[in-house]
Amino acid sequence: MPNRDPQDKDTAALLWRHWQASTRIDGLPETLRPKDRAAGYRIGAAVAEHAGQTVVGWKIAATSKAGQAHINVDGPLGGRLLSDRMIAPHQAVILGDNIMKVAEVEFAFRFAHALPPRGADYSYDEVMNAIQSLHPSIEIPDSRYKDFTVVGAPSLIADTACACWLMIGEAFDESWREFDLADHEVRALKGDEIVATGAGRAALGDPRRALHWLVNEVAHYAEGIKAGDVVTTGTCVVPVPIEVGDHVIADYGTLGRMSISIR
Repeated sequence: MPNRDPQDKDTAALLWRHWQASTRIDGLPETLRPKDRAAGYRIGAAVAEHAGQTVVGWKIAATSKAGQAHINVDGPLGGRLLSDRMIAPHQAVILGDNIMKVAEVEFAFRFAHALPPRGADYSYDEVMNAIQSLHPSIEIPDSRYKDFTVVGAPSLIADTACACWLMIGEAFDESWREFDLADHEVRALKGDEIVATGAGRAALGDPRRALHWLVNEVAHYAEGIKAGDVVTTGTCVVPVPIEVGDHVIADYGTLGRMSISIR
């Protein structure tokens, strides 16, 4: 474990305390607030260490212009995925005091090979060649800030980019490699009712493009990608409002579908 700046540790302890208690803060105190992305990613690492959690991959937040405008950031954000926040396929999640109360339908990639930090960016082909599999995923995000739209990108990154619960399904058939994921339609249903329709292009124009961005972002600011890591690339549909009792289905057409129950 690297030696952490005491300020990063203090910030991580504060954020994790609110994770555990399902409570919120207006924002980080000035003395603990990260000033830039680099500081945000350092604190995110300290959160995982303080929690004693294994980092199993990454999420990307704000992959659409609308999403960026909603939370007042000028680009996408990366957030670490913690092991105890991963949900088995077709299981239930307890909504509890979640303040965002939405489900997001996403494409997620698992890596066969590590892509660690290095002096130069990874090319698109290098990233694609490191992929093991493609999966359906449903994210139930949350925030430790009372108003996550005003705290800014560094503070959001420190708080793992609004990560909370994530369900990763079984790998799609290898035929996905021949698909145009940007134009691939994705639907969200509640029961038998279609409540949102979108496509892969919502994630930075293409989920593969979003993945390429994330790999270089975390190679530059963080520990990079490990073999076995999962990266979920951002919602393909407008986030679906959820409440206790809902049963949400992520439908990827010919690729398959997956569901989650909200309790």
